[in-house]
Amino acid sequence: MSTGLLSFVDADSLATASARYIAERARYCVTTQGSFLLALSGGSTPQAMIECLATLDVPWRDVVIFQVDERVAPDGDAARNATNLEKSLHSVHPSLRLMDVTAPDRKDAAWRYAKLLPAYFDLVHLGLGADGHTASLTIDGLSHITSDQLIALPATFAGYERMTMTPTALARARQFLWVVSGDDKAPVLQKLIDGDESIAATHVRSANSLIMADAAALSR
Repeated sequence: MSTGLLSFVDADSLATASARYIAERARYCVTTQGSFLLALSGGSTPQAMIECLATLDVPWRDVVIFQVDERVAPDGDAARNATNLEKSLHSVHPSLRLMDVTAPDRKDAAWRYAKLLPAYFDLVHLGLGADGHTASLTIDGLSHITSDQLIALPATFAGYERMTMTPTALARARQFLWVVSGDDKAPVLQKLIDGDESIAATHVRSANSLIMADAAALSR
């Protein structure tokens, strides 16, 4: 497994650099294969990255974006990752494949979303929680996910029910892009770098990973 690490002075420079990296990968993939299949995680850290990405030279008509995870909340709610995606990318019009977390039957919605997933993703963006979770996968929740499961409905945490890609689905990534910011992430980022399996993030794997982090997250 190949893992790279890039450090940035602050959260703003991290957001800009990670957006530029995604844009570069998008241009390369569209040129060489005609499309770019991207999966984006939610949370507060990537918001500036996505807003920056919308201003860059990206062949948007050939970009398809999937959600790594989503909170169960009403359509348009500020807590929804989809709300932030649609707001940030409304001017560039990529193809968005959104999780239907408001469906009356979320088990069926999870099954339907699993059927939408491609055989591979060109790039999967992941964040890292201060407790070591990634996507909406916690260390306790991993034991309830089967190896053939692509989309899971984990137990409520941080105040929300969730829908999330599983480690099996995330393993379809040709590359992971970890974007990590803040000194509260420093202890778990070191565990991720060390391969410490006491945190959930270490249980999702790709043959090729790049970690982009600000100085605060690398402060330990």
